[in-house]
Amino acid sequence: MSGLLRPGKIVCVGRNYGAHVAELGHERPPEPLLFLKPPSAVIGPGDPIVLPRLPPQLSRVDYEGELVAIVGRRLRHASPEAALQGVDGYTCGNDVTARDIQNAEDQWTRAKGFDSFCPLGPEPVRLEPSDLLITTRVNGESRQSARTGDMLVGVGELLSYISRCMTLEPGDAVFTGTPAGVGPLHDGDVVEVEIEGIGVLSNPVRAES
Repeated sequence: MSGLLRPGKIVCVGRNYGAHVAELGHERPPEPLLFLKPPSAVIGPGDPIVLPRLPPQLSRVDYEGELVAIVGRRLRHASPEAALQGVDGYTCGNDVTARDIQNAEDQWTRAKGFDSFCPLGPEPVRLEPSDLLITTRVNGESRQSARTGDMLVGVGELLSYISRCMTLEPGDAVFTGTPAGVGPLHDGDVVEVEIEGIGVLSNPVRAES
């Protein structure tokens, strides 16, 4: 793969790190909590995250750094082992979220789906995903730091679970959850998601003109 990643669908999991569940005041979900982001939200490294014009009471937009699996072959009712073997590579993602909208609505489509709310890259890398350091920085300051081994549901189990609900096709992107430390973005910020062995996803932030 080269250039901008263009997944057919983007499947995400919420509340997959215990410390993140705690910081938001939620209960651990009994099963993986799935949601979708639209492909129209995808941007690449260096592209701007655009803060939409929203009323003040709905204006908070957060970063969420994540490990993302890029599917390499069709997965349907796959075992965890087969699901891992079906991954083409891993990259960095930022599940940008309109937090006030998420909290105000019963489902997350609008909060997660604005244009530019799915930064994705760099080029996917094949590696072992079970114990990688994830770091998110805003303007050079570390905001999130955790290891993928802290996930409540590991990558193989997560992909297997999704494949029992919907078929995963080559090129699909699976966001595996964000660690604790999420926080707001502002016009002029630069947000970076770095994952050990993969590289850095960096995006400027600007207000919608």
